[in-house]
Amino acid sequence: MHRRHLLNWILASAAFALPFGVSATQIRNARLWRSDDKLRLVFDLSGPVHYKTFSLSAPERLIIDLSGASLSGDFSQLAVDNTVIRSIRSGHFGQGDTRIVLDLGGPVQLDSFLLPPQDGQGHRLVLDLKTVAPLQIASAPRQSLDKAHPKRDIIVVVDPGHGGKDPGAVGAKGEREKDVVLSIAQLLAKRLKREKGFDVKLVRNDDFFVPLRKRVEIARRHNADMFISVHADAAPRLTASGASVYCLSEGGATSATARFMAQRENGADLLGATRLLNLKDKDPMLAGVILDMSMNATIAASLQLGSTVLGSLAGITTLHQKRVEQAGFAVLKSPDVPSILVETGFISNARDSQRLVTARHQQAVADGLFEGLQRYFQKNPPTDSYIAWQQSQKKLQA
Repeated sequence: MHRRHLLNWILASAAFALPFGVSATQIRNARLWRSDDKLRLVFDLSGPVHYKTFSLSAPERLIIDLSGASLSGDFSQLAVDNTVIRSIRSGHFGQGDTRIVLDLGGPVQLDSFLLPPQDGQGHRLVLDLKTVAPLQIASAPRQSLDKAHPKRDIIVVVDPGHGGKDPGAVGAKGEREKDVVLSIAQLLAKRLKREKGFDVKLVRNDDFFVPLRKRVEIARRHNADMFISVHADAAPRLTASGASVYCLSEGGATSATARFMAQRENGADLLGATRLLNLKDKDPMLAGVILDMSMNATIAASLQLGSTVLGSLAGITTLHQKRVEQAGFAVLKSPDVPSILVETGFISNARDSQRLVTARHQQAVADGLFEGLQRYFQKNPPTDSYIAWQQSQKKLQA
């Protein structure tokens, strides 16, 4: 079972044991419409809300749990005929929470996100459902099987550090970190988009500022399989050079450089991982167990991912450290998404800076990052991914 599905199941199960409380947010209305490739369901809310989703099979169902919310409208007017949704049910449970159940006619691929008030509309929870095509019969041509398989893409969220009002580190000749890492991140995203079995989301695709807290939330909103933050910082010593890879540490930093980098990146914009898992209303002991279990598994996966990426970069540029470093980077504190921070070089170093601003070196770094990510997922494909399915087909044909 995929780590996030397991975590959502634990949280949903634990919620039944909590006492009933007063609801703060109202679910006022629901709207449904279809486009060419998806079915969109929108819940109109009276205010912000925390939510989680998970799916069940035999029969197929999609469950949406909204914390601290109650239903003030109904779904009786929704036209679900001739859609994958057979019916919609709802009920209260836990500490004033609401559970909505979509009875489905088949498996779906879900993309969900919250929208803040804008254009005259209030808070909204948006669910985009794409019907998953079943596998064709065994006698179908291999090409048809390939097109019809229900396996999902691996989702990579690429985070170009800094941006907008935050230029990041600045080189001796005015080179800005935010510009260098945006170029590298965009090149990496283009390469990932060309590779079958991968999907990529950029935290920013232009020169604007995104708070550290928001960067983590973007990765979780997209149900990312991995998060990579790209940087080109300054170092305390101008002679420091080469690429580095960092992962989160729940304890102390593994080196003085790692500690310095974490403090520099975090600034005042810190966050707690507990909040990201919506554990505030859970029993403290249960919350601690869930968080520790998730963080330990995620950090272990991040270290493995980081080691693979570092090995790929070794053939492209010099390395500042030959092992993955760890420190308390706020941007890496997603408790269920393997996350790494890559220092592509030090813009404070004259030689590194000279290379980092060239298109040729930026492309080489992006290719190296892609190679590392691809190698990692070839060894550790999510069980429901296209790459895992592809590998299983090769074993059957062997």
